[in-house]
Amino acid sequence: MKILIIEDDEQIIEAISLALEIRWPEAAVVSARLGEKGVQLVETEKPDVVVLDLGLPDISGFDVLKQIRLFSDVPVLILTVRSEEASIVKGLEWGADDYATKPFKQLELLARIKALLRRRGAAGVEPPLTVDDLTLDPAGFRLTRSGQEIELTRTEGIIMFRLMKNAGRVVSHSEFAEALWGTDYPGISDSLKVYIRRLREKLEEDPSQPKRILNKAGAGYFLARPD
Repeated sequence: MKILIIEDDEQIIEAISLALEIRWPEAAVVSARLGEKGVQLVETEKPDVVVLDLGLPDISGFDVLKQIRLFSDVPVLILTVRSEEASIVKGLEWGADDYATKPFKQLELLARIKALLRRRGAAGVEPPLTVDDLTLDPAGFRLTRSGQEIELTRTEGIIMFRLMKNAGRVVSHSEFAEALWGTDYPGISDSLKVYIRRLREKLEEDPSQPKRILNKAGAGYFLARPD
């Protein structure tokens, strides 16, 4: 496997590279400290996963992401500081598959990288699911509502698959964590809130007053069954 790190902070590049060397020695690492160079390496190196910092010195990480998505569907994990939820949401809107906040824990970051690789090869195992006017085809996580397609990222697709497969039942934070990242860890509920918010914006008439994707405080989320 080949991991491309687009990050201008040499210490962060070294930290990620060292973690991979120790815990995943078969993974090759390529890095770029400028966004334009990173885009070039996506095209020439054909990485399996891209770790992308949003704060780059030459061009915005969002512009890098936008350029990558013009020619590649490589999984992209964005890095951002903890307080920038708006940046996380914007990154997901522009095609990022997952995110990690700085400072990050090495094991959590590696779990997220490995999860992106697993997701890429896991499509098409399950038959399509239908709940009310929603139909989800796990092959590519294609979601339609009354026949109209709703674009999902891989992460959003996995969340919707779990919600639809267990419609009417609460899916716990831990269950989501295992499905998305293969492990549970502190702070998972905060990560899930970002993705649930995105899904509500796509599916709810009024995301602030959801009627489809509901939550049970402290437990998890569930998809409401039709009356």
